[in-house]
Amino acid sequence: MLELRKMNYEDVVEQWKYVTALPSNENGLTNPYEGISFDEYKNTVLPELMMHEKPINMPDWFVPETFYYLWDNDTLIGEYRIRHYLTDALKAGAGHIGYSIKKNFRGMGYGTKGLTLTLELAKKIVPEEEIYLRVLKNNIPSFKAICSNGAYIADEDDTHYLMRIKK
Repeated sequence: MLELRKMNYEDVVEQWKYVTALPSNENGLTNPYEGISFDEYKNTVLPELMMHEKPINMPDWFVPETFYYLWDNDTLIGEYRIRHYLTDALKAGAGHIGYSIKKNFRGMGYGTKGLTLTLELAKKIVPEEEIYLRVLKNNIPSFKAICSNGAYIADEDDTHYLMRIKK
């Protein structure tokens, strides 16, 4: 059964394995936690990232963000992040949702299905009338996953399409 689970302590080992194996920058998704120790992840990173959902004492520019993991039964497949609202910079940039799929599960439809589940949640969280996403022009699989979920190209720059999905 395919499901999204919010980042949590019960799945800490699998989440750590996923996050620390993810390259620091791949297809536009940045990951500053590549290769960190389990203890550092469990005791420092996980509590901090979980706090991003309901931030306390953060700078004015900070936007709340919730992390979810895509599971197929007992196998962690990918990570999805939902920003709760956007600043002007995020509207012209990263948008509401960022995601990644483990390399060995790419090309199997998980990106599309995971995005569908994520959009169901985002439509309840996000106040804007549309969900904003950004994709590298050369990331054809992600572009197709986003389009399969009803997106249109709202704008583009030299390297990215700025995509929108109506709520």
